[in-house]
Amino acid sequence: MNTNHKNGPKLKLSTYRKLLERKAEEVRGSMSAQKAAQVVARLDVPSDEGDLSQQHHEEWIFLNRNTLDMKLLREISDALRRMENGTYGVCPECEEPISSKRLDAVPWARFCVTCQEKIADRVAHGEEVDEYQEA
Repeated sequence: MNTNHKNGPKLKLSTYRKLLERKAEEVRGSMSAQKAAQVVARLDVPSDEGDLSQQHHEEWIFLNRNTLDMKLLREISDALRRMENGTYGVCPECEEPISSKRLDAVPWARFCVTCQEKIADRVAHGEEVDEYQEA
C-alpha cells in the first residue's frame, strides 16, 4: 500500500518512529521500576493475614498493570512493523488514511477513529473481535 497519502509525505514517519521508540522505552522502564518496587516492598514472611492480603492485592495490581504494559508494547511493536511494511497510517478496516491528528495523539493507533469506535461498539455489545481489533 502507498503511504504517501493526504496526511503528507510518508506521514512524518521518522517523527512517529521516534515517538514510538521513546514510548516503548518509557513503558519498559516503568515495568522495571514497578518490579523492583514490588520486590523491595515484599515481606519475606507476612506477619498476619492483613499483610498477606495487602501483598496479594499489590501483586494483583502489578500483574494487571504489567498486562496492560505488555499489550501497549505489542501495539507499539506492531506499529513499527507496519512502518517497515509500508502500511503504517492506513486503517486496515476501511483502508483510508488515519488522520495525523490521531497519530499525533496515539502513534500506535491501528484504526481510524470511525473504525475504532465501531469496533469498540461491537465489543460493548458482546461481539467477539480479534485481539488486534480491540486496540
